[in-house]
Amino acid sequence: MVDDMNLDVKVYQVGDIVKGRVAKVEDKQVLIDIEGSKQSGIIPISELSSLHVEKAGDVVAVGDEVTAKVKKVEESADEDDGLLILSKKAVDAEKAWEDLQAKFESGEVFEVVIKDVVKSGLVADVGVRGFIPASLVETHFVEDFSDYKGRTLKVKIAELDREKNRVILSHRAVLEQEQEEEKKQAFNKIEAGQVLEGTVQRIADFGVFVDIGGVDGLVHISQLSHTRVAHPSEVVQEGQTVKIKVLSVDRDNERISLSIKETLPGPWDGISQKIAAGDVVEGTVKRLASFGAFVEIFPGVEGLVHISQISNKRIAKPHEVLKEGDVVKVKVLDINEAERRMSLSMKELTENVADEEDYSEYTQTFKEPAGFQIGEVLGEQLKKLKQK
Repeated sequence: MVDDMNLDVKVYQVGDIVKGRVAKVEDKQVLIDIEGSKQSGIIPISELSSLHVEKAGDVVAVGDEVTAKVKKVEESADEDDGLLILSKKAVDAEKAWEDLQAKFESGEVFEVVIKDVVKSGLVADVGVRGFIPASLVETHFVEDFSDYKGRTLKVKIAELDREKNRVILSHRAVLEQEQEEEKKQAFNKIEAGQVLEGTVQRIADFGVFVDIGGVDGLVHISQLSHTRVAHPSEVVQEGQTVKIKVLSVDRDNERISLSIKETLPGPWDGISQKIAAGDVVEGTVKRLASFGAFVEIFPGVEGLVHISQISNKRIAKPHEVLKEGDVVKVKVLDINEAERRMSLSMKELTENVADEEDYSEYTQTFKEPAGFQIGEVLGEQLKKLKQK
C-alpha cells in the first residue's frame, strides 16, 4: 500500500530552486531544512556569498529563510532522502543580475555596504561582487581607505558585464551628480546686481575665480581694484573671503562675471573733502590728447588740463610741452564729484613767474648807475633839453 503522505513529498534534482530554513550554522557550512521534502540541504561556505567569507555565521543565522539552487544530489538508499548540495549565491546572483541591469539602464542611485578594502579599491556585495576602483570613490584623492570598511555609500553602476562577471560601481559619479544639481540650484538663485560673499578658489594671470555658494564666477583683473593691477595676487590670495558684486549671469554657458571693485569705495567718493577749487597740487601726466593732458592727482582720480591751460605760450599740441609720466604742479579750477570731472591749469601757476621775470628784466635795464641818484640823472637831461 502506498503511503498517501509520500505523494506530497517533493524530490529535488540538480538545477531546482528550493526554499528552506537554516537549521544549523557551522564554520564552513550551513544545514538547511527543505520545505516539503525529506531531503536535507547543505550550503558550503563557498556557496553562501559572492564575496569571500571567513565564517558562515557572518552571512546567515539559525532560523533564517533562504532560497538556494541545487548544485548536486548525493544519493542515499532512500531516493526521497538524498542530501542536496545547495548554492545560495547562485540564486542571489541570478536575481542580482536582473536587478543590476535595470539599475544600470536607468542610472539609478542605490546604497551598498562596503564589505572589504583591497589595494585598488573597495568591494561591496550587490548579490554579486561589486567593485569600486579607488579613482571612483571620491572626487578628491584618498590616500587611505581603511576606514571605509562597513560604511554605506551611495553608488551608480559605471560598468556591467555579466559574461565577465564584472560590476564596476562609482560613488564619485553620485557625488558629481549631487554637486551638479546643487550648482544648478545655486546658479538659478544668482542675479545681476547682487552683492555676495565668496571664496577665492583660483588665481590666474587674467583674473580670479571666486566660489559663491557652489558656483564659480570670474573677477577679471580689471574688476579687482580702482587702481591698475599688474597681477591679481597683488590684491587677493587663494582661500580669502571677498565681497563681490554680480555683473552678469550667462545661464546658457554657465558663466558669471563678478567685480570686487564695484563693492569698494571709488577714488572719486568724497573727493570734494580732499581737494577744492584753488588748491595747488602735484600730479602725474597719464595721457595726452589733442585737446589737453590728463593728470592723475590721486590714485584713480584724473583731471584735465586743457591745451589752453598748459602754457603761456601758444602751443599746437600738448606733447610740445609734456610727455606721459611727467610730474607737474597744477591748480584746481573746478571740481564736480558727481560727474567725476576736474579742470586743472598749469598756466595759472606759470603766469606769476613770467610777470616776475619780466619785471626783473625791466628793473635791471633802468638800474641806477653806481654813485648817482636817479633824480640827478633826470635833472641833467632836462638842462640839456632847455639849452636846445
